[in-house]
Amino acid sequence: QFVGLDNFIRLFQDSLFWKYCWNTIYLMAAIPISMAGSLMLALALNQKLKGVVFFRTVYFLPTICSGVAIYMLWRLLYNSDFGLFNLTIAKAGEIFHIPLKGPNWLTDEDWAKPALIIMNVWGTVGGYNMILYLAALQGVPQDLYEAAAIDGASSWQKFWNITWPQISPATFFIATMSVIGGFQAGFDPAFIMTGGGPNGSTTTIIYYLFNNAFQWHQMGYAAAIAWVLFLIIFLFTVMKWKVFGKAVYYY
Repeated sequence: QFVGLDNFIRLFQDSLFWKYCWNTIYLMAAIPISMAGSLMLALALNQKLKGVVFFRTVYFLPTICSGVAIYMLWRLLYNSDFGLFNLTIAKAGEIFHIPLKGPNWLTDEDWAKPALIIMNVWGTVGGYNMILYLAALQGVPQDLYEAAAIDGASSWQKFWNITWPQISPATFFIATMSVIGGFQAGFDPAFIMTGGGPNGSTTTIIYYLFNNAFQWHQMGYAAAIAWVLFLIIFLFTVMKWKVFGKAVYYY
């Protein structure tokens, strides 16, 4: 049944949609933390150390593991009664003679989103972003470091004046793709670990789209959400390129 623009009008008046937009943006707080961690890992693993290939493999393992298995594992870790995190907190309280009790990670509105952020950082910090940073670091000309060493530059000065500008294209690419992925993420962990709860606190735009399309069979409304999500991602990408594209150092 043709309804014109009614689905879009309904969407912009839907308070739940804006709530889930905020949830999506909140969960994207994992992106800068993960990027910083990936860069630090890449810097460490770019050194000529014994067994460095083994450590590169270990850090990359979460990326190739089954997402469902990882989410099930973390749901057990977050269990408020027998989860490893809360047992560790309680044990620390016993050692220091302080009554400590861990939070209800996945059933408390205040803790559900931070819990998913922690899990996302763990799962992505050693993944493809680390590989991209590692490749970018290996492409930095070594004669720049040699010249800086002759001039007496410190390690921080070498990083800030040589490494960071040289890897800026990789940083720009990683940041852009991570945010695009962030707008489309959140379905799998929410579906498996929280069901979108508690009280919709972990429901993202893509999970709301799924519910409308395949749970409530409102395909027209789900299509409207998909189009708005596309426009958000498109406008963000264009804006990011206009604002930050010229700051990237191309060599």
